[in-house]
Amino acid sequence: MMPLLLAQALWVRRRAQLLPEPQGPRSGTIGMGSALRLLIVGDSSAAGVGAKTQETALSGHLASRLAERYRVTWQLEAQMGNTTHDSIQQLSNLEPAPFDFAITALGVNDVTHATSKAQFISRQSTLFHLLKDHFKVRQILCSGVPPLQHFPLLPQPLAWTLGRHAARLDAGLNKLTKQFEGVSHLPLILPLNPEMAASDGFHPSPKAYAIWAENLAQHILGK
Repeated sequence: MMPLLLAQALWVRRRAQLLPEPQGPRSGTIGMGSALRLLIVGDSSAAGVGAKTQETALSGHLASRLAERYRVTWQLEAQMGNTTHDSIQQLSNLEPAPFDFAITALGVNDVTHATSKAQFISRQSTLFHLLKDHFKVRQILCSGVPPLQHFPLLPQPLAWTLGRHAARLDAGLNKLTKQFEGVSHLPLILPLNPEMAASDGFHPSPKAYAIWAENLAQHILGK
C-alpha cells in the first residue's frame, strides 16, 4: 500500500489550498474581574488558520468567552507547520513569564511527519516540563490529536492511515497526562459536518473554532 499512500500524499500536497495565518493581535488583555493569564501553544490550528482574523479563531473566541468572568491576559505562541519539537524550540526562546493556564494544540504535523508514538510522548513530556518550570503554568489543557480520517481534503486510504496514527498518538497523550499533576487531556470533538472545515478541507472553520473554544472555556471555568 505504500506506493499508493505516497502518491496520494503528493497529490494532496499539490492540491492543497494554502491558507494564511489570520491577521490580528497575538496577545492582549480583555475583560474585568480576577486576573487570569492564558498561554496558547501549537500549530496552524492554534494559530487560527481557516479564520480571517484572530477574533474568529481559537484565541479570540476563547479569550472573549473567559473575559465574561475574568480579566484575561493572553498570549498566542503558535505557527503553521509546528510539530511538538518546533513548539518546544519556540517556547525555549521566550523570556520566562508566569501563566495560570496553557492550552496546547499539537499533533497533526507530528502525524504527517511520521513521528513515532514514543518520540511524540517523549516530546510532549518535555513540553509539559517546560511549561511548568519555565512558565509556572498551573493547569495545562491538551487538546486531543484531531481525527485526520475525517479531514475532507484527504482521500482514502491515506485518511484512514493517518487517522489510525493520530489515534495512537492521542491515546499515548491521554495516558501521559495522567502522570502529571495539573495536566488534562481534552479530546477534540467537533460535529462531523461540512461547516466545521475551512475552505482548504484541512483546518477548522470559524464555527469549529467557536465550539472548540467553548469546550476549553467550560473546562477552565470549572476549575
